[in-house]
Amino acid sequence: MRVYSAEFVGTFWLVLGGCGSAVLTAAFPDVGIGLLGVSLAFGLTVLTMAFAIGHISGCHLNPAVSIGLCAGGRFPAQKLGPYIVAQVLGAVVAGGVLFLIASGKAGFDVSAGFASNGYGVHSPGGYSLPAALVTEIVMTMMFLVIILGATDKRAPQGLAPLAIGLGLTLIHLISIPVTNTSVNPARSTGVAIYVGGWAVAQLWLFWIAPIVGAVLGAAVYRFIAGEERSSSSSAGVTEWTHQRKATA
Repeated sequence: MRVYSAEFVGTFWLVLGGCGSAVLTAAFPDVGIGLLGVSLAFGLTVLTMAFAIGHISGCHLNPAVSIGLCAGGRFPAQKLGPYIVAQVLGAVVAGGVLFLIASGKAGFDVSAGFASNGYGVHSPGGYSLPAALVTEIVMTMMFLVIILGATDKRAPQGLAPLAIGLGLTLIHLISIPVTNTSVNPARSTGVAIYVGGWAVAQLWLFWIAPIVGAVLGAAVYRFIAGEERSSSSSAGVTEWTHQRKATA
């Protein structure tokens, strides 16, 4: 149960920190953090949780990452279901906490978006469904390449959290205008259910595209990297922590 609790807490922090920065501080009068600040916030949530829970659960925080690591031979398939449930629950609880905070301000309107992901008229930049689909697939694919490469036993040890956190920051800098950046079905679900309507109707894309991208990323990395010199642990994202295996 400890690994699943860790994934719950880690995903809670990712959604509260990342989406919270978008909802509460991105456009705060005069001193808002803007797109760069929101991008950094998402990267920092992963970086901080990698050090906090990486040695417990591997710090996936993302159903697409768990599936991609499984496809890449780094994570056992039998743990996928419980990991994904824990991640989605953590995201939903974080969305609820954020809703309670944000609704404490007069004029709050959850239908305005609440950091939900979208395409078409609900894309921050008005990008189409095909553009959103390609963006989410490619961004998640590259995220898995970064994760698998940074945690490869042949890579410099101890730097994986930094590479992964900065990788997620860069992904947000590229794709926030297109979809508000998902690359994480749990993150998308955690806020969409509070918006309802269009956000839930478009949620399918932010499950399918990241999962497809993650599997493609695993295939790309296995092709360019070949086999590791020794078998990888099931912990996934943060093998940097003494190469410990995640245990139930």
